[in-house]
Amino acid sequence: MSRHENDSSHPAEPARTAAAEATRASDSRSTRIAAEKAAKKTEAHADAPASVDKRAAVVYNPIKVNIAKLRASVAAAEKTAGWQSTVWFETSVEDPGERVTREALEHDVDVVMAAGGDGTVRSVAEALRGTRIPLGLLPSGTGNLLARNLHLTLDDLDKSVSTAFTGRDRPIDLGVVEVQRPDESRERFIFLVMAGLGLDAQMIANTDPELKKRVGWIAYVDAIRKSLKGNNRLNIRYNLDGQGNRTVRVHTVLIGNCGSLPGNILLLPDAAVDDGEFDIVALRPEGFFGWVQIWVKIVWENGVLRRSQVGRKIMSLTKEVRTLRYLKGKDLVVRLGRAEEFELDGDAFGELVALKASVDPLALLVKVPADS
Repeated sequence: MSRHENDSSHPAEPARTAAAEATRASDSRSTRIAAEKAAKKTEAHADAPASVDKRAAVVYNPIKVNIAKLRASVAAAEKTAGWQSTVWFETSVEDPGERVTREALEHDVDVVMAAGGDGTVRSVAEALRGTRIPLGLLPSGTGNLLARNLHLTLDDLDKSVSTAFTGRDRPIDLGVVEVQRPDESRERFIFLVMAGLGLDAQMIANTDPELKKRVGWIAYVDAIRKSLKGNNRLNIRYNLDGQGNRTVRVHTVLIGNCGSLPGNILLLPDAAVDDGEFDIVALRPEGFFGWVQIWVKIVWENGVLRRSQVGRKIMSLTKEVRTLRYLKGKDLVVRLGRAEEFELDGDAFGELVALKASVDPLALLVKVPADS
């Protein structure tokens, strides 16, 4: 069956049927089996050459990649590494990557490469969570958020493929969100980089997918214009790490596992992908001047001053602005006054009225260069 995917929009439908429950049970079983296989393989090959009986899998989005070029690069790296023939799996609209990744794990693979946009990467990571089978990143699309935050090569396919075969395993945290929909149904997702509520999510929901294909992240400028026309204030009640409920009015809440966005924008300067906690920012500008303050903080201070010792000294002398509030924590519960859009790693996921976000520490292995 031909499988095609559009990373820019995969809003999930609520899981309500017995079949969905059976699928979750099967997915849990697949994760357990993959973890057991990984443990057995580690024991069996402890004293053997690194390439003995090893095999890779590639999960790819046919819309995002040049498949002929990708196959040639993988074949060359596979031969150099002395691995078995790679197994290949194609994504689709119905399955952006999670189900076929679980199929790949049945082939006793040692690494799963994700070739596509951020939606493909997130879906593959969902299936690899807790298995100890590493994820190899082959960046494609416009975002490449996780690869950017891990400082991986974005425009050298051969180097990315080589890293998947010969790199070291780096454990990173995952974000887990449980959401309540307006119809009171509940769903669970993971994210790798950020989860967002409010203006951020409205902007992504308003982004024209065809325009994004043509001009990339510039398409978000038009989406911001559309989003700013409405009532963007959120009345939220939140509880961070069980410290008690607090109420706040904001435009956007971003929950970060990583801190960088495309365009070299350092939104969460203290975020680390392996520190076991989230960095959270609430944006609450008051008029035009408030947006200017946010721009100065994110683009000038985080992006320029923070990079030098002198700049950091200057920052230490300035006051924090009220338009931005930074928090840290491991568990965050948010309840909204009305249904709002939310996004995960730059993809729209529909509306919610409440969410619980928690960190799954070091739950995913990612291949990075051996010398990094």
